[in-house]
Amino acid sequence: MVMTPTQLRAYSAVVRQGSVKQAAAGLGVSESAVSLHIGQLRKELGDQLFTRTAAGLAFTPGGLRLASRATELLGLQDRTVLEVSAAGRGRRLLRIAASSLFAEHAAPGLLELFAKRAADLDVELSVRNPAHFESLLLSRSADIAIGPHPGAPDPALTSRPVMNYRVILTVAPGHPLAGIPAGPQRLRDQLWLLGPSAATEAGVVPSILRRLGVPEDHQQIFQSHAAALTEVKRGKGITAGLSFTIAQDVARGDLVHLTGPQVAFDAVWHSLLLAGDSTSPAAELSRFASTPRAIQAMMRGAGVTVGHFKPSIHVTLWS
Repeated sequence: MVMTPTQLRAYSAVVRQGSVKQAAAGLGVSESAVSLHIGQLRKELGDQLFTRTAAGLAFTPGGLRLASRATELLGLQDRTVLEVSAAGRGRRLLRIAASSLFAEHAAPGLLELFAKRAADLDVELSVRNPAHFESLLLSRSADIAIGPHPGAPDPALTSRPVMNYRVILTVAPGHPLAGIPAGPQRLRDQLWLLGPSAATEAGVVPSILRRLGVPEDHQQIFQSHAAALTEVKRGKGITAGLSFTIAQDVARGDLVHLTGPQVAFDAVWHSLLLAGDSTSPAAELSRFASTPRAIQAMMRGAGVTVGHFKPSIHVTLWS
């Protein structure tokens, strides 16, 4: 089995951009070239990887695993370039591993605010499976990880709570469950439209799915949580979303909260870094992330774009 860097870069671009057309534009190649590379990967791996929907791409479990592996391989190359470049310019580099839910909704506001505090700092943000956080930190592949509670971390690592948040189940106003109590059986029977956080082992969304016993064939996973929410607004299914990101949709009547015994779940994002690290940019970010200013910035982070970051922030997989 052979997978070339060119194939992996084309696939990562499709994951990141959400379409073959945009991936081709970003890479500066033709759509047929990107499609050819994707077709070769599908043939080599015997997996469809993803399908197209009205709201974007829906990935197979194998497609999500490939996205993670491609990111790791290509990210190693990108990190090397960044580290050499930063060292040559006398700049510091902060490498952040983040869960997809945090990266999409909270990281933009946090990093824009934090980056203003250090003019000599470059930041690399990569979306990672929280199950890999410890190994990334212990191998020095990341300086800090932010995501779900780490459980009992390695003694060489230290954890700090960052932000409390709530995940609620929502549907469109015309959905059959809108306005009626939704018990576990009714929830299990629905089509769940979810972001990439649902494909990991740790975190509040996979915990919800396990607790309710939602079958895998009732789960459709999109390349972003926003794409899944777009389909939910069309009445296609149910989703688990961050309360502060969908509050305006609920206020406008585009979404409604479900009612019932298991429709709201509280959780906490934590930072994780090497124990004894108290002066590095990672330690500074860990302390800063739990301040009121940082929390306010994270809650309005959906309106911040990567292009607004000063200095530059390199984003792997998610953008």
